[in-house]
Amino acid sequence: MSPRVPKAKLDILSLLAQGGFHSGEEIGKQLGISRAAVSKHIKGIQEWGVEVFSLPGKGYQLAQPLTLLDGATIEKKCGTQVTLHPVIDSTNQHLLSRVDALESGATCIAEYQSQGRGRRGRQWVSPFGANLYLSMYWRLEAGMAAAVGLSLVVGVAVVEALESLGVEGVKLKWPNDLYYQDKKLAGILVELSGQAGGAAHLVIGMGMNIAMSQQTTGIDQPWASLTELLQEQQNHPLCLERGDVDRNQLCAAFITAWQNALQDYEQYGMHEFVARWNRIDNFLNRPIKLIMGNREILGVARGINEQGAVLIETEQGIEAHIGGEISLRGL
Repeated sequence: MSPRVPKAKLDILSLLAQGGFHSGEEIGKQLGISRAAVSKHIKGIQEWGVEVFSLPGKGYQLAQPLTLLDGATIEKKCGTQVTLHPVIDSTNQHLLSRVDALESGATCIAEYQSQGRGRRGRQWVSPFGANLYLSMYWRLEAGMAAAVGLSLVVGVAVVEALESLGVEGVKLKWPNDLYYQDKKLAGILVELSGQAGGAAHLVIGMGMNIAMSQQTTGIDQPWASLTELLQEQQNHPLCLERGDVDRNQLCAAFITAWQNALQDYEQYGMHEFVARWNRIDNFLNRPIKLIMGNREILGVARGINEQGAVLIETEQGIEAHIGGEISLRGL
């Protein structure tokens, strides 16, 4: 569900997103609230992970440019139903609780998640406006057994969408992460429900780091932001005039790419995606460690097979594994 958020807090953010300094008096007059209330809402905005400077005599200013998501703009670009929540517990959970009333392709996006989660229930740090939090519902008529490997399919779609927008260098980590220069850029989470013999209800979620501050805490691994990729590319079409990334264009491109990939998957299965995955496998032909509970398998990554399993060449030959987590640490 969406937590109740004071409208004044969102209005203040909209004012600050225009750029420049805004005094507490000016903000208060525009919104019809006191300067003390403005100060209180600013503190709440900072608790969302938004960096706000305060300078005596000048007022408040965002530490970095922010262009808010626009649901109508995204819907127009991708032609599908998009629900935008400024603040939500989890975009995946929002759709999971409504699967019986949704059509395939229905999408939920948010500026901030209070309970974002990743694989195996891990927390996904979700500061306001700094990233992209996107979930889509899809009804898979072939059933739950046919959903194996879907995180791989979605990962391929995301990288190919980025490439179509001129973003190079993003790779995939089996089974559900996107990497840039061996640092995590995004994570994909596929959750499903259904009964044997019936259709599967899929909710596919992704969190992508766009412009997250290096001071962000609560992350236990090296990570990258999309802005890092674009810093050396002047006048990149994804960069807006003030220097921030056009998340609306990015979001629409991902939604369209996911829908096309899911339709291809329903028609052709994993066979269509093996070569596409292997082309952008971050660990292909590199020594890796596969951690499976207390067991560790050392070998050389050789891509994936048509079952979506990771292939590892060991002293015993090439082995296929459908579970576990890849790591370079300790090698």
